[in-house]
Amino acid sequence: MLCEYNTLIGNGTWELVPRPSSHPVIRCMWLFRHKLKADGTLDRYKVRLVVNGKSQTVGIDCTDTFSPVVKPATIRTVLSIAITRGWHINQLDVKNAFLHGDLHEIFFMHQPPGFADETKPDFVCRGGLCDTSLFIYHHGDKIAYLLLYVDDIILTASSKELLQSIINLLSKEFTMTDLSALHHFLGITVQRDANGLFMSQSQYASDILHRANMTDCKPYATPVDTSSKLSASDGEPLPDGTLYRSLAGALQYLTFTCPDITYAVQQICLFMHSPREPHFAFLKRILRYIKGTPDLGLRLSATPSASLTAYSDADWGGCPDSRRSTSGYCVYMGNNLLSWSSKRQPTVSRSSAEAEYRGVANAVAETTWLRNLLLELHEVSMR
Repeated sequence: MLCEYNTLIGNGTWELVPRPSSHPVIRCMWLFRHKLKADGTLDRYKVRLVVNGKSQTVGIDCTDTFSPVVKPATIRTVLSIAITRGWHINQLDVKNAFLHGDLHEIFFMHQPPGFADETKPDFVCRGGLCDTSLFIYHHGDKIAYLLLYVDDIILTASSKELLQSIINLLSKEFTMTDLSALHHFLGITVQRDANGLFMSQSQYASDILHRANMTDCKPYATPVDTSSKLSASDGEPLPDGTLYRSLAGALQYLTFTCPDITYAVQQICLFMHSPREPHFAFLKRILRYIKGTPDLGLRLSATPSASLTAYSDADWGGCPDSRRSTSGYCVYMGNNLLSWSSKRQPTVSRSSAEAEYRGVANAVAETTWLRNLLLELHEVSMR
């Protein structure tokens, strides 16, 4: 806690001022967690200071209720470019979390519990800081990309000298640790070889199975039975939906490297507000599939082409309750899969053609966003 507090003070995150009478003051709290290694063993204990969102009213005290982090598609795009160009990829760990959103106004927060200034016990912390999630350095033929996800950083550069220079500069501004080559990031194991880079979440998947008490379950060859559709009124309600919601949320993160379960996970997430027995059986089918595919993951290889290729599909009136359609897409850069999605459409389509066009529109929007990202990264997509 002392290390985290000293780092926040050293970074000038806030300043102590008298408590204002015209502004609300947000409370804060300490969060404790375990930092694990790639094999699941304990690496170290971590602590983080966060504000208590329960004391805020959306629309009055704030308009955004999330912390901006880098998009998964951005991570895969940058890694794909780095692999293609043969760049070194390092990971860094920052001592304190970058949980500062894009704030355009002043906020006030109570002093951290246990660290109130004895000479100014009634003062509050005033802050207003802005951080983004993707940083690009481009000067001549020197290029570097920095991806920020809370307190974890991926850094890649066109030369080893530039990479080390940036690390040295960052170390002067922030307390951080250079963890050398990228190997374990956000619970994802990364293995680099001559053919490219392989990302997997096998340890995270094992933890999900253990949480569901299905470590020794019988595996399934497929994650979903496409002939049946889930309904909000089928079966008996679960006595307690806590485990269902916890497992569904965990499976959502597993789709980072497992696009094959995206549709199935999207289906179970539709009923998190009121899960029933058939929904839980559907979820267990996904877990049985994961049990049988522990070594699957996502491979990124060197691709000479920066062209984007998108595929989309949609059913028509697939939801038995609302008759809304479900559409999905995937976008490739060369041979590398960068982005994918499965989502129920917001309105009812009057024909299969309309459902397909809505799916295509989503795919085009994502492809356009990826092309703009490549332009920012100075990697021009020809089509």
